[in-house]
Amino acid sequence: MSKNGTGNAGRPRSEEAHQAILDATLGLLAEVGFSALTVEGVAARAGVGKATIYRRWPSKVPLVVEAFGQLPAFEDADTGSLAGDLKAMLRAYLELFHQTPLATVLPALASERAHDPALAELFNPVLSQRRSPLMAALQRARARGEVPADSDLELAADLIVGPIAVRLFFTGRRIHAKMVDPMVEMALRGICAAR
Repeated sequence: MSKNGTGNAGRPRSEEAHQAILDATLGLLAEVGFSALTVEGVAARAGVGKATIYRRWPSKVPLVVEAFGQLPAFEDADTGSLAGDLKAMLRAYLELFHQTPLATVLPALASERAHDPALAELFNPVLSQRRSPLMAALQRARARGEVPADSDLELAADLIVGPIAVRLFFTGRRIHAKMVDPMVEMALRGICAAR
């Protein structure tokens, strides 16, 4: 029991505050975007003081990047075939896509990244890390001989997930798990035809 008799040690409250701050950041990012998001707004929504936020993050940029890191990313799937891996990975990702703020937060941050070097510096490695399961699936496929040995795997990854980006950033059409099979099959026909 703590000295004030509440039964809460300092650590759990600190972890609760940390999570409340990240949740508030995601909520505000989805509602107002990166430019209009303020530390003051996050503090008010999270029910903490600004000093609590500034003790953990020196500015809103690292706070936003850490909050974004909580959103769904690709998770590795090793089914024994590239098509199976990609379909499992993309289906799981897209099933979560609209259940979280990802559909609104990702475009907001991607847009701001082009104009904010500090955001780009912290955000780019996070995006690369989130894409690593996709790259691992392509590397396994190359080792199995499913894709040409000299394939540009970064470009192949772009071809595979490109339709998601086009819908998200340009057409506004719905992104859903039903698009996974045709998306993967069309991309793999092009990638494997490069032999």
